[in-house]
Order: sequence, then structure tokens, then C-alpha cells
Amino acid sequence: MLRAFLLSVGLSVLATSAWADDVETCRDNKAEVAARLTACNAVIADDKVTGKPKAFANWYLGDSLLKKRDYDGALTVLNKALELDPDNATVLNSRGLVYFNKGDEDRAMADFDLALQRRPSFPAPINNRGLIYLRHGELLRAYDEFNVALSLNSGNNRYVNLLNLGRVQTLRKQYESALTYFAEGKPLNPEAWQIPHYRCTTYAEMGRLDEALADCNEVLAQHPKFSGTLARRGNVYRLKGDLDAALRDYNDALKLSPNLVSAYAGRGQVFEARKDTVAARYDYRSAGAALTKVDDYETTLARGFAKQRLGVLVAADPALRSQSTAPVAPPAGKLTDPPSPSLPASITRKVALIVGNGNYRNVPKLDNPPRDAKLIADTLRSLGFATVTLAPDLARDQFFTALRDFGREAEKADWAVVYYAGHGMEIGGINYLIPTDAKLAADHDAEGQAVALEQVIAAVSGAHKMRLVMLDACRDNPFEKTMQHTMALKLVSKGLSNIEPEAGFMVVYAAKHGETALDGDALNSPFATAVAREIRVPKVEVRKLFDIVRDDVWTATKHQQQPFTYGSLPGREDFYFVAGK
Repeated sequence: MLRAFLLSVGLSVLATSAWADDVETCRDNKAEVAARLTACNAVIADDKVTGKPKAFANWYLGDSLLKKRDYDGALTVLNKALELDPDNATVLNSRGLVYFNKGDEDRAMADFDLALQRRPSFPAPINNRGLIYLRHGELLRAYDEFNVALSLNSGNNRYVNLLNLGRVQTLRKQYESALTYFAEGKPLNPEAWQIPHYRCTTYAEMGRLDEALADCNEVLAQHPKFSGTLARRGNVYRLKGDLDAALRDYNDALKLSPNLVSAYAGRGQVFEARKDTVAARYDYRSAGAALTKVDDYETTLARGFAKQRLGVLVAADPALRSQSTAPVAPPAGKLTDPPSPSLPASITRKVALIVGNGNYRNVPKLDNPPRDAKLIADTLRSLGFATVTLAPDLARDQFFTALRDFGREAEKADWAVVYYAGHGMEIGGINYLIPTDAKLAADHDAEGQAVALEQVIAAVSGAHKMRLVMLDACRDNPFEKTMQHTMALKLVSKGLSNIEPEAGFMVVYAAKHGETALDGDALNSPFATAVAREIRVPKVEVRKLFDIVRDDVWTATKHQQQPFTYGSLPGREDFYFVAGK
């Protein structure tokens, strides 16, 4: 009996020691990240641990998910931490950052304010309130917040505040002040890339171009694949008049990050300088195609500039202000039908790009997309579209070429329609269509190997009236089993994420965001079958048409797949694939 008692006590002591060790490792700032995460997860799973130790473990896990951009996962864990420790200012600040990154700025500001009520001298939430003001262009309020945060911070922690003060003073065109803040911050973290990255722009705007170039080169010597810095260096070369060097940097930046707004805005200026207004308009449209809820202020300025220049270029070309009835030459290498000779000159001009990617080189092939693409192309041809470009099995460079060529056609059309069938996925909050040559060994490879949905939006944006994108691309991610998950990005395994296109666009998913589209048992997918059938029906307005398609697919798949429509077309006009008998 005594032995059993002693044994039970010994086991209890060992168990207590085990969770105590986990708590200690979880809290140890000097421990390796992987070891801390393992320990914190063990603390969370251990029912014997309660209160603040468990709250801390949830905070650390939530903060790790925040850094991976898994905002929904981070929010869930941080809420659990606050249930256990509701007055914890650090957790409130982290949850505020989650809301900030999700674009829910009212909740973010509320959390930052609550954190300061709990701990009035906490510099982090003050700095983060400044980031909200900066995002909205309230530069003086941002400056004041960053200054207060700086006064409360000490040591190397002041680096971020000094960086943000330099950024905001550059935007306020207080360049000498910006340089002072950057100079004070640089010795605190001399190997960090942020200050020379932003100071490159400060020097460039001051006209001190050699110093700007030196800063950008300093960053790129350590990080040659930083697309944002390449775009900034391109700006410096453009200001120096070296358009060839500028174009190389913009091109390299866009190869790495095909959705980089600043690179499109800069390259558009190079094309303008070379009098290539068609290419300039395409780049400005690409820069202006926004699907994200929020941007940093510098990106907002770049988008605004691109839209302003696009407006000037469109206004300067009379052909773009009225409907064009002249045939448009098809892109080389694509199967394109000429306009039907029986169409009257006054008819609404409609053009379409149809892409079916099935012959993937690095994952199993898809049988249906090429057949689905041909079905949709044949249907649109039969409905009198001026041009229908069928582009099967596109590799990355071919995909971008097809979009660029189609963007030129769309400028001279009333309707521009893109249909895509193939693999598509969301990575790090961006929706990508997957070319046939993609390898995607790691999730961050999507930036350089896939096609962001924004670029498809840009391709149709030049049309005068209706801009429609149909995506039968919500299939399971075939790369997930072998794809490396990085610390910087979140990968979702199913489909595409929800989007918020600007007014005047309609984007139709074959399956609701986060869900999987089915290929079905027939030769064509349920979505392609329903679309091809319903768009032939006379006098069905487009918005109602896709409601019918949704219902048909829902029924055909026995409630396994539900198409979803995002965006809105102009409200004062109805749109019909077939106006009447």
C-alpha cells in the first residue's frame, strides 16, 4: 500500500514537472521557435494548466499564426487567451494587429485603445494606431502617434518607431526630417533592410539619385529577390533617364511579384516616355485592378496615380471613347474566329478569352478543363461574339501574353469575358490561377509561377460596358502534399478566397470561396454544362442568368457545389447574351 502511495506521488511529481517544464520553455524568449511552439501547444492541450500560463501559450501560438498571415486561426487562439486573461494588454495588441491585417480597422482601433487602458505607457499599440492613420493618409496624426511611441520606447525597440517616422515624413515631403529619423534608427539595427529600402525613395524624391541608388543597391546586395526594392530602384533609374535599366528592374520585379502595383505604375511611365501608350494603358490598368480590402498608403498612392494617368491616356485617344466596330487582329498562335460577316455594324461588340489548363507538367493532368474551354468557346462563337480566343494549356509566360493581348482587344469592345478552367488556389490572401508549368515547391513560389486574379481583372477592365470573369478553378490543391509551407504565407487547400471587385465587374466562381468544384461524371463539369446551356436562352438578364446557373449546379451536384457571384455590373443597364429570338 505504502509503495503504491509513494509510486502515485512520484508519478504526480513527474507529471507536474513535465507541464512546468513546458510552461517554462513556452515563456523562454531565448528558446528556439520550434521548441517554444511545441511547448506552448503542450501547455494548451494540458487540462492541468489553467489561467495566465495557458493564456500566455495561446498568445504565443496566436502571434505565430499572425506572422504566417493565418489571421482567422490567430483570431481564434487569441480570443481563447483573452477569455483566460481578459486584461492582458499584449494579447489585446496582438488581436488588434490581426484585425488591422484583415482590414477591420474599427475593431483594431478598439483593441489598441483597450490595451492602452490596461497599460497606458505601452508603446506598441500607440505605434499601431499610427499605422491605421497612415493607411488612411492621415499623415499628421500618424506622425504624432509614432512620436509618442518613440518617447515611451528604449534601446533597439526604437528602430520601428524611427522607421515609421521616416516613412511618414517622406510622405509629408519633410525630407530632411525623414533623413534625420532614418539616420538615428540605422545604427540600432545596421543589418536590417527596411531603412535603406524606404530611404531610397526619400533620396529619389529629393533628387539625390546617386544616394538613392546606393541605398537600393545595399538592400539588393543582401536580398536580390526583393521585388519592392527592385521597383524602387527602377524608379531611380527612370528619374536618372536610364529607361533601359528602369525597364529591366520593373520586369524583374514583376517576374517575382506579378501583382506588384508599384512596378506596374513605374513601368507604365517608362512606356509613356517611349510613346507606347497601348502598353502604358495596360500597365496602369494592372496597377489599378484592386481586389484587396486594404493597401498600405504607398500602394494606395501608386494605384491612384495609375488610374489618373490611365484616364488621361484614354481621354487622349478618341477610339477609346466610342464603340469600335473594326475587326481586331487576333493574338498570334491562338485559335480565334473572325467576326461574323452577318453581324450589323451597330451590334454590341463582345470579345472573349477562354483558357482551359489540363495538361499540367508537375501534377496529375485534368481531363475536363480543355473540353470545358472548348464547350464555352463554341457556345460564345455561336452567340455572335466578335472574337473568341481559345487558349488551351497555357504556361506562365503564355498566360501573361494572352492576358496582355486580350486587354488590347477589350479596350475596343463593349463586353469583355474571360473563362478559365483549371487549377486555382488562394495563397497568402491572394487568388492565383495555376499555369501548366508551375512547380510550386513552396507556397511563396506562387508569386513568380502563377497568375494573380487581379491581372485577369485588369485584362477585362478596358471594356466599355460589361466586364465578366468566370472561374471554374476551385479544385483541390494538388501541390499541397509536396509544397513547403513558409513562415510568411498561409496556404489554403481548397479553392479560392472571397473577393471584393470594384463596381462594374462581375466575377463568378464555379464553387463558393473555400469550397471545391467538381468535375462530375460527364464530359464537362457541372458548371461549364450549366453555363453553356443557360447563356443560349433568350432574354435572360446576366445577373439572373448566373442565379439560374447556381441553382442548376446545386441541383446537379446534389447540393455538393454552389457557384457564387462577386461584384456588380452597372445598374442602369441590362445585359443579355441573347437579347431575343
